[in-house]
Amino acid sequence: MESKRQKKYSSLFQKDLGEIFQKLSKDQFKGAFITVTSVKVTPDLGMAKIYLSFLMVKDEEDLMLDIVNSTKLIRQKLGAKIKHQVRKVPELLFFHDDTQEVASNVDKLFENLNIPPEDDNDEYLKDYKED
Repeated sequence: MESKRQKKYSSLFQKDLGEIFQKLSKDQFKGAFITVTSVKVTPDLGMAKIYLSFLMVKDEEDLMLDIVNSTKLIRQKLGAKIKHQVRKVPELLFFHDDTQEVASNVDKLFENLNIPPEDDNDEYLKDYKED
């Protein structure tokens, strides 16, 4: 369970990283729309796990590789933004957040289900119906 302090810094990092990705997107990440969906911070604030979602991207793995290779630059920019609020800029670990894609796939599966209407004459239902 995250402490109040961890939640505070998670939201701070999420906001600032969102702005950083917005500025770097055009030049550094081929115009991809990158959203910071969540940030999880360790209790000592030494490490931050950043979950990202992408739009307008052809190859998400390639973009993720570009982001990981740019970790040093992103960390420097984050440090410049938060230098008066934390003692040490955390190590950054980036992860692709595919929650939206999974939810979309589940919705499609439910849409394609063919559930027949309930039949009063079904044998297995007789034991459960009240007289």
